Amino acid sequence: MLLAGCGNDEHRVPVACLEGNLSKALAAAPHDVRLSGTRPSECFTRAANPAEIQQVGAVFIAAAEKLAATARAQPHSRQAVELGYLIGAVRRGAGRTQGIHYETQRRIEQELTGVNTHTPEFVTGERAGEKNG
Repeated sequence: MLLAGCGNDEHRVPVACLEGNLSKALAAAPHDVRLSGTRPSECFTRAANPAEIQQVGAVFIAAAEKLAATARAQPHSRQAVELGYLIGAVRRGAGRTQGIHYETQRRIEQELTGVNTHTPEFVTGERAGEKNG
């Protein structure tokens, strides 16, 4: 009997993405950000099951909410760099998953309301996240 999904474990969401250490990892931005060796964009996989999609979304949205609150008040802050990196990495990762992470990306993009996305800090982070996130 053939079991569907057998042998696909390497394509599921890395455990590091589900543990919620994203905020701590983003401190390295705009340099390479890693969650136990995993790029943030690698948290967005097509083979993720609905529970993993929801859990990754919760981790990334919580980080975006926290960073955006500070970036709104302090547009030239370290948090603006980290938020830019996070946004860039989410776009990089979610853009390759045929829309299954669309809702997470949309919700994170909503956090940009009121954030000055044209500051050098945000733009530097965003470009680094899109390239290496």
